[in-house]
Amino acid sequence: MSSVGTRELVAPRDEVSATPGERRLTDFLLLLMAVIWGINFSVIKYGTLFLAPLAFNGVRIPIAAAAQLLLARGMRLERLPPKAILRLVGLGMLGNGLYQVLFILGVVRSSVATAALIIASTPALIAMLGRLRGTERLSPRQWMGIGCQLLGASTVVLGSSRGSQGEDTLLGAALILAASMSWAVYSVSLRGASQGVHTMQIGAYTALGGAIILVVVGLPALLATEWRTIPVTVWGAVLYSSLFAMTLAYLFWYRGLRVLGPTRTAVYSNLQPLVAGVVAYFALGEVPTPAQGVGAILVVTGLLLTRS
Repeated sequence: MSSVGTRELVAPRDEVSATPGERRLTDFLLLLMAVIWGINFSVIKYGTLFLAPLAFNGVRIPIAAAAQLLLARGMRLERLPPKAILRLVGLGMLGNGLYQVLFILGVVRSSVATAALIIASTPALIAMLGRLRGTERLSPRQWMGIGCQLLGASTVVLGSSRGSQGEDTLLGAALILAASMSWAVYSVSLRGASQGVHTMQIGAYTALGGAIILVVVGLPALLATEWRTIPVTVWGAVLYSSLFAMTLAYLFWYRGLRVLGPTRTAVYSNLQPLVAGVVAYFALGEVPTPAQGVGAILVVTGLLLTRS
């Protein structure tokens, strides 16, 4: 992280006070976040071929928490009050704990296409929650943009699913939908808890909350795993999911929450099906279809409408 980026993240900002340059940089980082998370679908599918889902999460989430805690300590940031720490850890149990349990159990019971489609509904859930809480005000054009992105994501994923090698189950879909709901509540709630808190501290303490949940829930699977027999490539999958998807990309997400707000940050998650579909074609044999081209146009159009 550059010195400029560090300075920008020390003081909380919102869309009104952020400069155009800050918003453009945030847009770029959120785009990179979508790429990292899109790849992560196939990485998780691969890793869970060798590790039980809860064992996979029981390793990667604590690694992510440790990495962010070490980074926060190395930056010598001002200590947070115990009450603020507990609040962030508690929210992390929801956003990085419950969400990750539901998500990974749903992914292993679904194709990448179905998982990406349901996750793409998260921005709409966040927008509705923000509206109910009075924290978000959306213009008709922004609502149209969200709807356009959801339609585009649906088109992309439904087209991709025709060539999927995975099997979809009703339980898998329900688990991913529940994960999306938990992430929506987490994202809306986090904005108030993050005021005056450095992004690195937000990531570290919320990851710690998730690690507590994942170690407790995954303990039986962790103890039952023959770790010496795990291939090196699987450890690579664990490190990618922890250091890139759960550390670097999450920091981009938190920056987006503070600079652009939860709804406009969340729309970038609708780019994940595009990335996930391309990666799944090479990694999992999911064959792309012409419908993906139509869906890509809708997704990009919706993004531009929401950003306008």
